Amino acid sequence: MALGLATAIGPAPASAAPSCPGAAPARLVGVVPGAALEGLTVDAGGRLYTTDLISGRVYRLNGPGAPAVPIARVPGGSGAGALAWTPGGTLLVGYGADPRVFVGDALRHASIGRLDVNTRAFRPWVTGLSAANGMDVAASGNVYATNDFGNLIGRVSPGGAVSAAWGALPSANGAVLSRDDRWLYVSRTFVNTGVSRISTTNPRVVQSLLGVGAPSTPDGLTLDSRDRPVVPFNATGEIVRITSPGRYCVLASGLPTSSVLSYGRGDRGFAAGRLYRAGFDGRIYEIPGGFDRGATAAFPGR
Repeated sequence: MALGLATAIGPAPASAAPSCPGAAPARLVGVVPGAALEGLTVDAGGRLYTTDLISGRVYRLNGPGAPAVPIARVPGGSGAGALAWTPGGTLLVGYGADPRVFVGDALRHASIGRLDVNTRAFRPWVTGLSAANGMDVAASGNVYATNDFGNLIGRVSPGGAVSAAWGALPSANGAVLSRDDRWLYVSRTFVNTGVSRISTTNPRVVQSLLGVGAPSTPDGLTLDSRDRPVVPFNATGEIVRITSPGRYCVLASGLPTSSVLSYGRGDRGFAAGRLYRAGFDGRIYEIPGGFDRGATAAFPGR
């Protein structure tokens, strides 16, 4: 798989998509009434975290079927975006995912805050990004953040130095690093729709892994234990796995407005190996067809 992806320098158009082996209907495991969910991750204890674009709140669910409890709210009260863990276990929260993103990279108003999930203390950390609709953190502590309404991909150093124009890819959305941190995987949501990966040592090296056409709107993706992208198609309601350059199979369907995916973590609650979806409908589903015993939510050094 890794060798195949490395050869995909040019655009890779999608072929007709079969169902993946083991594909099965999704199971509802959580609801945040009235919310439009954007960020999704799980901690080492199997507790799930998600963000609401509308209220700006960060919610925690202690296990499948548990109520969603608000634990923080971003400054300004709306536009909470991506979630990602630091090497020290602090939860980073992107915010500024509000109507200002429609002007692309012009304002660079977006910020990242630091949330202690135990004390629920939230404090702003950095600003000056185009957006933080997708976000992941390398073992080195470098943070990568994307903007699906612009071109710029930002990087923030562990010390807080912001490089808002570290990389460029039109409508890059979602962000997840390979296990060795050499590649940043992103969806292309609105422009040349599909999935790409970007070299973290040279962001000018961009490899297209999939092209799917305008109706699909790929959104916040994750990686399985073999670093294969698992992607929600927001408009068509499919959850898919890329199996080789230009090809994918369907893990689940009938889930329109899917915004983000994450595997679980730990051995209880939202456990490792299980794949979860959140969406702008305020619902969280398990995707049984995506089960992968070795896959976990993104965190540094995994």
